Amino acid sequence: MHKRSMMKRPMAVVAMGALALAMLGPQAALAGGGAPEVQAAGGAEESVPTDRLIVKYHKGVAGAHADATAAERAQLHRAAQETAMAHGVQLRLLRLGGFDTHVMKLDRRLAHAEVLQLARDIAARDPNVEYAEPDRILQAQFTPNDTQFGQQWHYFEPAGGLNLPPAWDKSTGTGVVVAVIDTGYRPHVDLAPNILPGLDMISDTFVSNDGSRRDSDAKDPGDAVRAGECGGGQPSQDQPSSWHGTHVAGTIAARTNNGSGVAGVAFNAKVLPVRVLGKCGGFTSDIADGIVWASGGQVSGLLANPHPARVINLSLGGSGACDITSQNAINSARSRNTVVTVAAGNSNANAANFTPASCAGVITVAAINRSGGKAFYSNFGANVAVAAPGGDMRTSTANGILSTLNNGATSPGADAFAFYQGTSMATPHVAGVVALMLARNPALTPDDVKARLQSSARAFPAACSQCGAGIVNASAAVDAASGPPPPPPNRIAEVESNDSPFTAQGVAQPVKIDGTIGSTSDTDFYPVTLGAGKTLTATLTPNSTSDYDLYLYNSAGSQVAQSILGTGQTDSASVTNGTQGSATFYVRVHPFSGGTGSVNGKYTLDLR
Repeated sequence: MHKRSMMKRPMAVVAMGALALAMLGPQAALAGGGAPEVQAAGGAEESVPTDRLIVKYHKGVAGAHADATAAERAQLHRAAQETAMAHGVQLRLLRLGGFDTHVMKLDRRLAHAEVLQLARDIAARDPNVEYAEPDRILQAQFTPNDTQFGQQWHYFEPAGGLNLPPAWDKSTGTGVVVAVIDTGYRPHVDLAPNILPGLDMISDTFVSNDGSRRDSDAKDPGDAVRAGECGGGQPSQDQPSSWHGTHVAGTIAARTNNGSGVAGVAFNAKVLPVRVLGKCGGFTSDIADGIVWASGGQVSGLLANPHPARVINLSLGGSGACDITSQNAINSARSRNTVVTVAAGNSNANAANFTPASCAGVITVAAINRSGGKAFYSNFGANVAVAAPGGDMRTSTANGILSTLNNGATSPGADAFAFYQGTSMATPHVAGVVALMLARNPALTPDDVKARLQSSARAFPAACSQCGAGIVNASAAVDAASGPPPPPPNRIAEVESNDSPFTAQGVAQPVKIDGTIGSTSDTDFYPVTLGAGKTLTATLTPNSTSDYDLYLYNSAGSQVAQSILGTGQTDSASVTNGTQGSATFYVRVHPFSGGTGSVNGKYTLDLR
């Protein structure tokens, strides 16, 4: 047995075998009663229709400025009016705006997308137009009335928050199913309406703690253990039930704007609970079956899942590289277009040495604290895609992540709310944002989602080395979901001589470099300039018979990262610019052993 949630408890770390969750146990739990049933209100799923657009003409064009004559202005607007007529609407000047813009009025309101296309056509047709855009109708940002929303700093604070309220004006997750593969759930009043019928996937009665093996009841009976009950002297002291899956599920889709409790990231999404963790953790085989079943795949002996998940949340893990069983399950889920988000782990170590954080095709999530820097416990490394709020309760419980819980010490008790910390808590923030993105654009593939999450992430305001592309920005991610895909990296060839920092071949990320180690004495340098808070991730893929090493240096020549894996293995290393200004770093490819020359010395270096 292995695998437990990515969660730490105060005073004692729970680590069961190879896979372990990490979170701080319930502190300052706020006993919560039920509120009257209120239909959750969501923000607008798309922009409000408008009957105006803004046209800015190039400076100096006749009719563009405030002192132009009526005749000049009529001539200037002719092309725009003819374009509008081709769209079936009439257009007239309403007024002059700031910066000499011309605010134009249509004869009726059109959907935002239609006005956007009209604006594009006007700009394309008339070379006198500097730009044209819809005069959008903006509304007050949706702010939920949940009584404890003000304590959920992780949603709205500028340093460590998710920038979530603006995202709710564009998407609330409607129609998306998110599977929480975890300890099960409690029917918390602030969560239960968003829970779908799930499955208890645990095949061992000791682990299940409910007297049965696999069944259709995914409710969490508790995972409390006595000292030494898990074998090998673990745990060192009695541990209460964590109700971990309920906390994770609440972050994703707690009922929102119901005048009570907390808010969820994608509060109009549905949660599919799949119980795989119980006493002392959970078996890899059960977790893998849970991944396949949740995504709509067939598992022997089980009925098909009637609610296949587009997103899977895995706030669990343990030591060791990704195992074949887990990777096969993830591959299976991805084949059905399911996005898999995974906790990086809480050992303050390289996520490459933990599973499923090191599996291919997942979105591995690091944790940040309330200041926007790396949480002290969070794993890091080239496998990490992005970071999200995970909390740090060392100085104050309120600096943790607030969500739904149960107050039972061993067996279920009353509904409650509590602050936890861990990459377990960071991951459902990302799973929720993915649900917002997929509600906006269901056609996105798992790779599309990852690329757009990364391209829209914001810079770290505090140190977070090797924490991925940045902090997930919910509002920007939703915008990116319906926008054009991020550009692919340029592909260039190495140019000699670049064997020192002084002769290094300058590049701009993202870029792929096709390089060659010409001889055993050859070494290649590439300088990359990073803006404040930005991260560089370098990935070196040698030819199959060579062992080339990867080093990163700062501008002073000090080594800041390295990867020195064996023959044929891909090396990855990353660095974040923690200064307030731009900084230059040097990437070095150095031969350790293997082939050289134009045939046997090839490698690819990916800089992002």
